Amino acid sequence: MRLRFTKMHGLGNDFVVIDAISQRVKLNADKVRKLADRRFGIGCDQVLIVEVPQSPDVDFRYRIYNADGSEVENCGNGARCFARFVTDRRLTGRRSIVVETANGLMTLKVQENGEVLVDMGAPRLEPSDLPFNADRRNAIYSLELEDTVLDIGAVSMGNPHAVTLVENIKTAPVETWGPAVESHRQFPQRVNAGFMEVVSRNEINLRVYERGAGETLACGTGACAAVVAGRLRDLLDSRVKVNLPGGSLTIDWQGEGHSVMMAGPATSVFHGQIKI
Repeated sequence: MRLRFTKMHGLGNDFVVIDAISQRVKLNADKVRKLADRRFGIGCDQVLIVEVPQSPDVDFRYRIYNADGSEVENCGNGARCFARFVTDRRLTGRRSIVVETANGLMTLKVQENGEVLVDMGAPRLEPSDLPFNADRRNAIYSLELEDTVLDIGAVSMGNPHAVTLVENIKTAPVETWGPAVESHRQFPQRVNAGFMEVVSRNEINLRVYERGAGETLACGTGACAAVVAGRLRDLLDSRVKVNLPGGSLTIDWQGEGHSVMMAGPATSVFHGQIKI
């Protein structure tokens, strides 16, 4: 099978984007891993698939595969790249599109400056929504690791996130805490582990160890989850600049019952073909 693809990134969180509308695409977990391999394939954090929607009232179906071949529910940086891909490749003439995801519908708007505004939907905060094994909902939970106890916020942005407040993002032991949180027994489907340093009520620094991908340069849903977790602890205001290793996003959340809005860039790197 020969596939046309586009390599893209959102703040360094990189993707292989494949149009499954104008070409036949048949992928399995093994083929996804080969595409994502940085030495023997194209290399990416996730593979994004553009498909025909199942509903006639929706523009596209948006599917996301981690580098390990697992399919996941949501990816904010990927959503921005998805929007730029379908507009730049003229799969649609609309600047505002609605896409189906494994977690429901998502609205994406390509703005005049080229950035993409994404309605990420309202966060879900019940432990069962992640899922997370806890007796009841709290703003802070204690998570026991082998050598320490972390205070985390648990947020679903269509995918699960555990957010830990740290004093200094540069010295936080993300390399060891990240995989320990990701695979913790209290998260039966694993979790994305975020580590947040509060700079001010309107700015945070963030590193994310992503489920199935490891630490990435940026994570859109992780940025949303961090702002939600910070707001629930009354550490942040409604509009927050989130600084990630790959760049910055703007996250706006007015509080419970409201959608989280995310704005940021999406960049095409190159187009190509691969036989797989």
